[in-house]
Amino acid sequence: MDYKVVFEPPTPKAYNELRLEGGISGKSLEAAEVGLKNSLFAVSLYDQDVLIGMGRVIGDGGAFFQVVDIVVKPSYQGKGLGKVIMEEITTYLDRHTYPGSYVSLIADGDADHLYKKFSFNYTAPRSQGMYRKYE
Repeated sequence: MDYKVVFEPPTPKAYNELRLEGGISGKSLEAAEVGLKNSLFAVSLYDQDVLIGMGRVIGDGGAFFQVVDIVVKPSYQGKGLGKVIMEEITTYLDRHTYPGSYVSLIADGDADHLYKKFSFNYTAPRSQGMYRKYE
């Protein structure tokens, strides 16, 4: 399969379209624009000019990092692209974290199977993931 790897976030419009098509929530274009440009690291996969997958790392760049926006276009799932995205993110984290840095993520659905391959573990029972959403 031919695809192009780009180390920058997509446009807010393409980002939202991929998220929605991939079954995760959309964001306002304003929130997407601010969030995407403040990424610590982004990897985007393209088939020609079509965004087919992406992932990002956000955080403070030292103590805390969070892996977010791991999504692959449904028609491209099952081809190892999630693994490609996570390999790039793991390479970034291996080069940019410090002793004591904390890297977290929220695994939606059965995505935990992918993340376990990259040494991510459950926080429970020691801690519980929580969130607060703004509508």
